[in-house]
Amino acid sequence: MDVPRDQLSVLLDHGLHSSAQILGCFAVSSINLETNPHIKAESLVLYGDSLFREKEYRRAIQIYKQALQHHKILPKQTAATPTATRSALSALNRSSSPNSINASVINENEVKFKIATCHSSLGENRAALAEMEGIPSKSRNLEMNLTMAKLYRNSRHTRAAIGCFKECLRNCPYIMEAIIALAELGVSAKDIVSLFPQTPTRTGRPPFDHFDSSRWLPRYVEARCCIALNDYKGGLEIFSELLQRFPNNVHILLEMAKVKAVIGKNDEAILDFENVRSIDPYVITYMDEYAMLLKLKSDYSKLNKLVHDLLNIDPTKPEVFVALSVLWEKKDERGALSYAEKSIRIDERHVAGYIMKGNLFLSMNRPEAAVVAYRGAQELRPDLRSYQGLVRSYLALSKIKEALYAAREAMKAMPQSAKALKLVGDVHASNTSGREKAKKFYESALRLEPGFLGAALALAELHVMEGRNGDAVILLERYLKDWADDSLHVKLAQVFASTNMLHDALSHYQAALRINIENEAAKIGLDRLEKQMKGVDPDAPDDDDEDNEVDDADGDQEEAELL
Repeated sequence: MDVPRDQLSVLLDHGLHSSAQILGCFAVSSINLETNPHIKAESLVLYGDSLFREKEYRRAIQIYKQALQHHKILPKQTAATPTATRSALSALNRSSSPNSINASVINENEVKFKIATCHSSLGENRAALAEMEGIPSKSRNLEMNLTMAKLYRNSRHTRAAIGCFKECLRNCPYIMEAIIALAELGVSAKDIVSLFPQTPTRTGRPPFDHFDSSRWLPRYVEARCCIALNDYKGGLEIFSELLQRFPNNVHILLEMAKVKAVIGKNDEAILDFENVRSIDPYVITYMDEYAMLLKLKSDYSKLNKLVHDLLNIDPTKPEVFVALSVLWEKKDERGALSYAEKSIRIDERHVAGYIMKGNLFLSMNRPEAAVVAYRGAQELRPDLRSYQGLVRSYLALSKIKEALYAAREAMKAMPQSAKALKLVGDVHASNTSGREKAKKFYESALRLEPGFLGAALALAELHVMEGRNGDAVILLERYLKDWADDSLHVKLAQVFASTNMLHDALSHYQAALRINIENEAAKIGLDRLEKQMKGVDPDAPDDDDEDNEVDDADGDQEEAELL
């Protein structure tokens, strides 16, 4: 007696994959199937589905290929009428019945798609693409087109990826992944919106006009394109507008928090992340970004709780491993590095993993490896942090020309960014002949963003380098009126200590530690100050600032225009 295929389908439909797998062994080994290749093919597909659901991808690929071999030996008249295309990973061909003995019920294109999905799950993009390209374009459904677009993108076939993503939106404007990908690949908002179907439905309204999406969806596209073009201010404005219409929208809040983290609005970003967690305490998206902010704030209590929560939610996500890396950085840099690398192995497109990896390499005094990590982040999605990392790495390697090139690239990509202007200033400040240029860039950054504390601190440091301690104190005290920031107090303490105003220095170091007890610079400074008070010089000045000057007339002219 043969194993009933409909029962195998029922087990799969109910998620009883282990039972389906055992029953599948009986179904495909029946001696009666050798004379019925069409039934054998269907049984093999169902058996392959059970293996796929159990994540036994290698076995599933082998079984699916056997199914296709049996399918090919069927008479052409029976193989010519496949069932209608269904979603390959949702329905998984459960339409078999005892009455289907005289016709093939498997769809060859869907089986190829399943094979491609298995290869993709194993990280074998080239093999997955080879299977997908064997499916005629007219036979591909939405899921197939989206999968193919992602595979092309991962393989750096940008033009082909854009074509597949566009095809997705022509059929359905709500494929948000396609919108985000096209924006990141440089397609304009106008071109993306033009892909949306405009054919009126029976009601006379365009198919994408449900819930008045003809108004909000194009605005969402604009926000995405702004952020992809590093117009963070424009993107945040549109997201804020959308948030008024969709209050407590977790997706929008997360995107806003991520952008604010990238541009250095850390306090606002932290508030947005906390708001998200109050709405949805089980969200994992961008929680590694939140972890990095908590580390910057030295809020280890919240960081510990966050990592504990994430591990309880889903310990397999790349965000969780980046958060673990952040937590372990202070205790064990090598352990932290292994966590960051694990996040990239899970998802090779996880940008935060590369950023964290670069940060760790820098702190471990391995700037060459840091360059590679930051370049990896930049290839995926260039943002301010990857440029900052590259500049810091090149300066650590004393590669001033490369650092200046990276800083100028950031300035070109983000002409309205005070942070990008400061980056160029940082490179010029690294050698004595460029300090006047550095001063101009820092001042330009402060004109563009008067509350930019980083530029104020850098300018104060420049004043100190050139012996203008009074100017440095005036500048820092002006910011101290509006900012209760430990780094401000540390810088003031350093200036006072360098001018033998030791009691003022002591007061500011203590103030810094009251704000942030984990501030290492304040701890070290306080220790040095105690030595100074005892009449011991804590560190003799270094005279190893050799000339590392850059002669770049074209670049200077370019900078002047941007300034």
